[in-house]
Amino acid sequence: MKSTAITLFLLVFFSFLTKGQRSLVEVWPESDTTTTFYTVKGERSGISYFKKHQFEEVEYVPKETLTFDKFHTPDVIYHWYKKWADQYPDLIDFYEVARSFEGRPIYQMTLTNKKTGKDTDKPAAFFEGVRHSGEITSSESVLWLTKHLIENYGKDPQITELIDTKTIYLRPVNNPDGVNMYMHTAQRNRSTTRPDDNDGDGLFDEDPEEDLDGDGVIYQMRKKAVGDELKRANYVIDDRDATGQLMKRVPEGEGEYLVYTEGIDNDKDGRYNEDGIGGLDLHRNYPENWRPEPGMDATGRGYTQRGAGPFPLSEIETRSVVLWLLSHPNVSVVNSMDTSVPMHLRPPSTSKSAESMFPEDLAIYKHMDSLGLSFTGYPWAGDVYETYATRNVGGAGDPPKPNPLFGHGPDFGYFYYGAIWYGDELWNGGRHEDLNGDGEIDAYDGYLWDQQHNGGRGYKPWTKFMHPDLGEVEIGGAHPKFFSQNAPPSVLEKWAKNQALFNLAMALELPQLQFDDVAVKALANNEYEVTVSWTNTGKLPVALEQAKLVKIVQEDRVILEMDRKLLSGSDEAAVMIVSPETRDKTIYAGYTGAGESKTASFKVQLKQQQPVKATVKLLSTRGGYLEREITIGN
Repeated sequence: MKSTAITLFLLVFFSFLTKGQRSLVEVWPESDTTTTFYTVKGERSGISYFKKHQFEEVEYVPKETLTFDKFHTPDVIYHWYKKWADQYPDLIDFYEVARSFEGRPIYQMTLTNKKTGKDTDKPAAFFEGVRHSGEITSSESVLWLTKHLIENYGKDPQITELIDTKTIYLRPVNNPDGVNMYMHTAQRNRSTTRPDDNDGDGLFDEDPEEDLDGDGVIYQMRKKAVGDELKRANYVIDDRDATGQLMKRVPEGEGEYLVYTEGIDNDKDGRYNEDGIGGLDLHRNYPENWRPEPGMDATGRGYTQRGAGPFPLSEIETRSVVLWLLSHPNVSVVNSMDTSVPMHLRPPSTSKSAESMFPEDLAIYKHMDSLGLSFTGYPWAGDVYETYATRNVGGAGDPPKPNPLFGHGPDFGYFYYGAIWYGDELWNGGRHEDLNGDGEIDAYDGYLWDQQHNGGRGYKPWTKFMHPDLGEVEIGGAHPKFFSQNAPPSVLEKWAKNQALFNLAMALELPQLQFDDVAVKALANNEYEVTVSWTNTGKLPVALEQAKLVKIVQEDRVILEMDRKLLSGSDEAAVMIVSPETRDKTIYAGYTGAGESKTASFKVQLKQQQPVKATVKLLSTRGGYLEREITIGN
């Protein structure tokens, strides 16, 4: 009886524990079918819940096959990553690298042939999507590249060699909190969901946008200015468009309309939707050239950066990238992508390229610029400070001039991490060609492209609406999610693919050290010369000049390793490494350039008759790790 009672007690006890563990499993709002509202974590002054909405442009449940005619939620992307990891265990590791602000896992894939060596022993590239939550074309490009590499391994010789000899790290979604809210509600932020005081009034997220007409999309509102409003009016209807659909910005006071995003003035400060969910910009939160938020400069005269956060790497999403990369210095190439300019966007962000970059490094970057344009056809490639800031000519206001951007990823990537680092911008708002023949490719051409090739889905006709504060307004304009910010599904794969092919092309240029020969030559007095020769067969050096300067990359080193017992005993040792004469017996070979060959030699004396087994090791931070077993002596 006692035994039975104990057994029943244990069954009930463990059943209780198991039930408690199940209750601790987080049910995220995107997968919670018991509610029609999406709730965001964090304490804020405004509401934290929004009506759920599913977009026809998004795939919420994985299909039998992966296609790119719709966008994919993080859960769908992870479904494929997990499936591939199970299917190809010799090539793929899929793992969690961090937890987001709200506690969601941030996942990453390592792709390399494990049978040919560890991932950290190979030259590597890192590709990341969705740092900005609404810029989801970037995650599709990472997903497309992943699929392309896996499906072509063993079929395409170039890709097979890449995965056999290199490592590709893939993080498709670095901001799962923001992107899930973006894909499941009308909200359209580009930050994380951590509360932030965007307007400096001491309140957090108190004035989000509202879907006033209930169509699931936050469009624009336009109001015909009257009275004193005319002093602020800065929009007119573009006279090239007979339908009156397209708006054009003009200097303040020269317009006929005021334009707002859809919503109300929740905090009654005269501004609309200026403090919605979150607001910190992960692409202003990197440590290189970081500057404080507006209002945090004690002098009031220094540079500040909106969205920078309270301190560098304050956000786990950015911090996880930086700390992971610093612990993986074998990475030479990075692209952490956004939308939508489009542009191959690189450092520097606070100065002209020639002012702050080594000429040798700038030449490599310019080569990569050209390489990128050959795959994508983007209208721009270049640095943030000058090329990006001055790319547009004309329009209202002062002419464009170079402008600094602080705490930017590409600057961390080059100046701090010493790598080739791009922050490419995908999608062009439909501005494919000069459809009206006026010699410019602008927003009107994008509108015409939408009408002619996208079924007009990119714009909502202006529709009258009685606003509670503004009176009669019209709601309409460009679709913010699937036209302004991201490619329409009809052309999604083209944009994802072309960008992915550029990233693949950069990975194919990674440095790669290979042994040419390891030879043992007998000398007099039972001495032997061990000569090691190698070549960097890659198109990149093992270290940029900047990497050498900041010491992120060590010199290439050659070590001759054998049983330590043979080397012990000083002059009485069975084996002596006569040369090099340094105590650590390491040959420091500098940095091997692209296509460069080098040679290093050891001189070894045997004081025993038996031959000695040894291992030659070639260690390069970014060129890879190689070893070769040899026998010294007859």
